[in-house]
Amino acid sequence: AGPWRCGASPCLHSEQRVAPQRQGPAAMSKIQADYLKTCVEKVFTGTQDRKRKFTESIELQIGLKNYDPQKDKRFAGQVKLNHVARPTMRICVLGDAYHCERAEQEGVDFKTADGLKAFNKNKKMIKKFAKQYHAFLASESMIKQIPRLLGPGLNKAGKFPTLITQQEPLSGKMDELKSTVKFQLKKVLCMSVAVGHANMEHAECIDNLKLAINFLVSLLKKNWQNIKSLHIKSTMGKPQRIY
Repeated sequence: AGPWRCGASPCLHSEQRVAPQRQGPAAMSKIQADYLKTCVEKVFTGTQDRKRKFTESIELQIGLKNYDPQKDKRFAGQVKLNHVARPTMRICVLGDAYHCERAEQEGVDFKTADGLKAFNKNKKMIKKFAKQYHAFLASESMIKQIPRLLGPGLNKAGKFPTLITQQEPLSGKMDELKSTVKFQLKKVLCMSVAVGHANMEHAECIDNLKLAINFLVSLLKKNWQNIKSLHIKSTMGKPQRIY
């Protein structure tokens, strides 16, 4: 197979960008299809050679160049991958009566408004609560109350809740969160995102990788010229350099 080709990507420097909900098969330049497939297979083989007591994540590790985090505007964006990347992601619903009932039926942790009031704006308790979960979902009536009930705690932790409506199935919204990856330039020129897990099909992992890398490149001011290195690895495995 030859290299993937991708068209001109829009440059984005500072504003938050969200990709369309679902993407078709991704095309990409710079990385040979056969080479990427070989690297992915090596990562998966590593997870099978030494089985862990938990499901290992498959991570994309990114090194950037020609960026000055102090001077250049920092980019941020998120993209929904085509396959669930983090099946064990811990999610809590901050819900009205309807969503709390649904969460209870589906065995998902939830908090009512009274449950949040019980924190009494205690910063340590709210910080500990935020650490228990990877993400939060909130009903429309609840999302308006969160700043008043919890202060800036969830926002500071980068976990401000995602809105869920009564028209959306809870399981579907949770899968959407488990499939979404965020890229954000902070003070260092390296970052890591989960693009899959050890129990998924190799082809699904490759599909997620292509989509994530394409989206990242579209965020960078000079596209591929800002990529220093790309590695993939499992949680406990050896990294494989793909670029």
